[in-house]
Amino acid sequence: MKKQFILLKQSVMVIAITIFGIILSFNARGQDMLNDANNFYQSNLVTVQKVTFKNQYNMQVVGNLFMPKEMGETTYPAIIVGHPMGAVKEQSANLYASKMAEQGFVTLAIDLSFWGESEGTPRNLVSPDIYAEDFSAAVDFLGTRPFVNKERIGVIGICGSGSFAISAAKIDSRLKAIATVSMYDMGAANRQALRHTLTLEQRKQIIEQASEQRYVEFNGGETKYTSGTVNQLTDQSTPIEREFYDFYRTPRGEFTPKGQLPMLTTHPTLTSNVKFMNFYPFNDIEMISPRPLLFITGDKAHSKEFSEDAYQRAVEPKELYYVKGAGHVDLYDRVDLIPFDKLTDFFNKYLK
Repeated sequence: MKKQFILLKQSVMVIAITIFGIILSFNARGQDMLNDANNFYQSNLVTVQKVTFKNQYNMQVVGNLFMPKEMGETTYPAIIVGHPMGAVKEQSANLYASKMAEQGFVTLAIDLSFWGESEGTPRNLVSPDIYAEDFSAAVDFLGTRPFVNKERIGVIGICGSGSFAISAAKIDSRLKAIATVSMYDMGAANRQALRHTLTLEQRKQIIEQASEQRYVEFNGGETKYTSGTVNQLTDQSTPIEREFYDFYRTPRGEFTPKGQLPMLTTHPTLTSNVKFMNFYPFNDIEMISPRPLLFITGDKAHSKEFSEDAYQRAVEPKELYYVKGAGHVDLYDRVDLIPFDKLTDFFNKYLK
């Protein structure tokens, strides 16, 4: 009996240690290990260095440059990676950049202007034109590195950056291959909302609120923020709010840039967010051809309508790729769902 009690006690201790280890790995490493989320992935096969460069607005853009450790004396194809709208390079972009560097590409994860470590005030400002310029500035930087083949530069845009990358590629022919993942058309999302559920009258009300707020802030009043990820969940929180909360507001993907308040992360300013209503990234998308386009979306993603719309408007070569069982945020960091093999094949074909 005493022996059985000791064995039971040892079993309980093993279970407790196992559970504690799972909790510790989640909290310390910022990963939802139970569901293969690995936003803060670090590879021992690549080197990383912080870099800075100027865009055409003379604003400093900050990025993380990833390079294969075993680099020869030849030049390499390169890929720029843009983070989700309202996020920073440490959220999803670094993961993609690291994984693609493992496949032999030089990769650059950037902070868009007004976000993360890149310049721009006020913080959290929306400026689709400057965001697109940041991608072209990244091409300027990469194309002048001695180890990069400037004729072989591509881009991966995640979530909102998918629409910014397309906007850039329409007027920058140096982007030779364009892939988007869980893309949001930030223009349509703000004009019409998902599935066109925002009425014209509601849109006008939003514009009215933002317009009046400009007077407040011009006179030194408090800055107001809008949209983004909710800071708290309630019984009324929607499935989409919960999906984003699980990434941005938990150790799985939470990251607050130095000097910024956690409560403001992902939230753009109210007065600038209406600029998205003048943003039409898919107009003239045919200008990108014959450069290839790859649109990746989860077949369960609430955002797949944007990838489908872009695909319908684009001309060949183009591909719409569904990830079975994946939602929108799943493709931010769930390494077992993200089709890195598909991305590798795409860029090998068109950049190598």
